[in-house]
Formats: sequence, C-alpha cells, structure tokens
Amino acid sequence: MANPLFDALFGIHAGKTTPFLHLASGETLSHQDFLALTARIANTLSQKGLHPGDRVAAQIEKSPETLALYAACAQAGLIFLPLNTAYTADELSYFIENSGALLVVCDARNEATLAPMAQALGAGIMTLNADGSGSLTEHADKMPDSFDTVDRDGEDLAAFLYTSGTTGRSKGAMLTQNNLLSNARTLVKEWQFTADDTLLHALPIFHTHGLFVATNVMLLVGGAMVFLPRFDLDAILDHMPRATSMMGVPTFYTRLLGDARFTKDLTANMRLFISGSAPLLADTHIQFEERTGHRILERYGMTETNMNTSNPYEGERRAGTVGLPLPGVELKICDDQGAELPQGEIGIIEVRGENVFKGYWQMPEKTAAELREDGFFITGDLASMDEDGYVTIVGRNKDLIISGGFNIYPKEIELILDEQDGVLESAVIGVPHPDFGESPVGILVAQPGTTPDLEGIAAALSEKLARFKQPKKLFLVKELPRNTMGKVQKNQLRETYKDLFTS
Repeated sequence: MANPLFDALFGIHAGKTTPFLHLASGETLSHQDFLALTARIANTLSQKGLHPGDRVAAQIEKSPETLALYAACAQAGLIFLPLNTAYTADELSYFIENSGALLVVCDARNEATLAPMAQALGAGIMTLNADGSGSLTEHADKMPDSFDTVDRDGEDLAAFLYTSGTTGRSKGAMLTQNNLLSNARTLVKEWQFTADDTLLHALPIFHTHGLFVATNVMLLVGGAMVFLPRFDLDAILDHMPRATSMMGVPTFYTRLLGDARFTKDLTANMRLFISGSAPLLADTHIQFEERTGHRILERYGMTETNMNTSNPYEGERRAGTVGLPLPGVELKICDDQGAELPQGEIGIIEVRGENVFKGYWQMPEKTAAELREDGFFITGDLASMDEDGYVTIVGRNKDLIISGGFNIYPKEIELILDEQDGVLESAVIGVPHPDFGESPVGILVAQPGTTPDLEGIAAALSEKLARFKQPKKLFLVKELPRNTMGKVQKNQLRETYKDLFTS
C-alpha cells in the first residue's frame, strides 16, 4: 500500500534541492528543507498520540510551518481541518466539538482563551505563530528529519472544510485523498502548469482556493511559490517580475489596476492570471486586458468540490462566464426536482465527478438533501449554460428573489447597475414586503470621487427592466460586506434591510 496524496504531492520531491517557497523575508526553502520540516512535525503529532483518521484543527496564520502541518497530517494519515483566522471562540468551540478534533493548533495569543475549551472537549492544544515559533515547532525541532509515511487509501479522508454557515450551522465537508488529487491533476493539465512555473501566492491557506487549488497544483508539478503572508500591494508588485502565474480573488485585480506601477512591462514574465471565489466584474476584465495584454482566466469551484469549471487556457475566455465544465466533471442545469432544463434556461447547477466530496460530517440528513444517490451534488448555485457549454452564474439559490410570484435573479439587475455612471459595484437583495412577499433593493458603492445620481439610475432601470424587477429602493454605502475570500455577504445585507418595508 501507499499514501497517494502524500506520495504525489510531497514524497515525490524527496532529496530535491530545487526552490519550493520563496518567502517575504528573502529566505528560500527547498523541497527537501520543507520535507524535513514536515517529517519533524509528523513525528510530533505521532508522539502526541494521534492515530490515522484523527482530526487536527488549525486556526493559525499563513506560514511555511502551517503548510508543513498540512503535509504532516497527510504523511501521518490524519485529517486536516484548517479554520478561518477570523472565527470567534464560540465558533471554534462548535468546529472542535463537531469534528471531534483531538488536537487544536492555535496562535499563542489565543491559547489562554482556547485551552480550557479544548480541554473540556477532550482535545490537546499546541501553538504555532506567524513567525514559525510556538510549542509545535519547539517540539518538532527535537524530532528526526524523517518519518515513515502511513499507508492510506485514495478513498480515505484527508481534510474537513467547514462551509460558511450562512443558513444554519456550518457543515463539515469531508474530502478524500482522491477528491484532492484528481482535481489538482486536472487543473495542472488544463492550466498547463510545469516545474518551470513560479506562482505568486497571496491567498489564505485555510480555504480551498489557496490550499487545495493553488498549493496542490504547484506541489504536483514541483514548481515554486512566492509565499506571501497576505495580499500586500507593494509586495505583489515587487515579486511579480520573478513569477509566471498568480491565483487571486477579484479584489487582488482591482487593487492592482488602481496602482500606476502595475504596467504591461511588470507582467512581462507572467503567463497566467486566474481569478475565482467571487465574480469578476466585466469592467475589470476589460481594464486588465487593456493595461497588461493578459486576459484573466475565471473559474468556478466550491468547498465541497474544489474546481468544477474553467475558462480555457487556449481558446476564448469569456468575461462574465466561469467557462466550461472541467474534464471528468459532469455538470447540468436542473429544476428543483433535479430534472435537466433546456439549454439557456436558468436553474441549479448539479455536478458529479471524482472531485465531489463524500458528504457532510455527522450530518446524514444534510448529505442526503444535497448529494443525490446517483452522485450528483446540488450546488445551490443558479446558472445557465449556452450553446457552446459556457456556464454563467447568476447567483445562489438562496439569493433568488420571488416577488409577487415572479422569479427575480439579482445578477441581471446588478449587471445593469454596474454599468451606471459613478457606480463601482452593486448588490441586489430581496427583503420582506407586505404586498409582494419580497421586493428587490439595490445597494450601491460609488466610484472614488463620485456621487451617483440615484434618481437617474432608477430611471435608467425603468427603461431596461420589467417593473417587477426594478429595485423599490436604492442605497449608497461605502463598501459591501465581504468574507475573507471576497464574496459579498448578502445575508448580512438582508439582515440590515429586513424591516425596510415592514416596520
């Protein structure tokens, strides 16, 4: 037997002195350096009494040691549970209890708060700070540089990722070794990554985008990463000339475009810019191509599936779409009952493939409700597919507005709002209405230095949209609430404006 995930991503680089992580400090870790660090941490986890299948919860800042903890869990057959660094103690209590984690790794500054909670839940606790210090590395420094990799099967669980929990308790998506490996292999081929690539990595690694997409792809090919703690505009601009590729969220690209130092010459060595985790405005696509000559490649994935679709590396990258279903991913647009809809109609995306998760941890009812017996996962994302197979996402099923019995798709209205003078971006939500059940409301962010004419915008909408689709009110705000991956938190907006028509 072997350990497919560890062998393919990490073990294959044993003895290699090639660069793996270029750090902001100027230090570079080779693949072998990283494997030695991984082995020391794996030995530590084993010495702490953890056994294959046990869960390790980690709420820690991004660092080489954090990445090595993920690798060590794979090598020791443990299930890695990365947690958003913004989660509160109450939220962490739920994740630790629900997952049954036997070890919690946290920043030292949070240890006093989390230690009693971890103890009450039967979990040990160790610390790991952003600079690599902490009790975990103190123990690891005394351990051997080698570790006998634990045998695992491709269907064994490798990680839990908890969903955002905007509708009820967060759900722990169970991801297998095959889920992670199959998707990484597909992306390597589709995006043409090789060992010659250097990825500019400024994403968090508690999320699938930064960890299971960006990092796994680079590990699979043996390339290098400029491994930055977070998105810092100056650092990105400084390091871009040495990179060949970047994966980011839309905010990365809008911030780059807002800086005059970001030029075509600066991107001369780059071959690929990828965006995901939130929709990219068509205007950003256009500005980016005009500035650099590069056309951003947009794709679509989720916690439960990793990547499902992608615009092509070679071929037409269509702004406003998330491209075509990836090889090995079956995708269909369905009604509420799972019946496939005619081409061009809006419905719910369902996907099936080796990338699709095993189910939700300790939630058989939720699993049965969202994962069909034939293997299709009901994503909850509303979309249409055109005659060429390109997928256009119009929103989440829970964001659908039903007003007076009519379905309203927020994206249709947002696209028009975003085109209006002085509007940087928008979000359309449905709020309770005594007559219509729900009514659409538009939330706008102004372009810097402008004040949009809300009455003029309302008049423009009246010419482009049926009356029932027109927002009953428009509001101007400084910024839209977003999560750490840049997604607009419409649940927060709905809460803010819920009494607009009923109070």
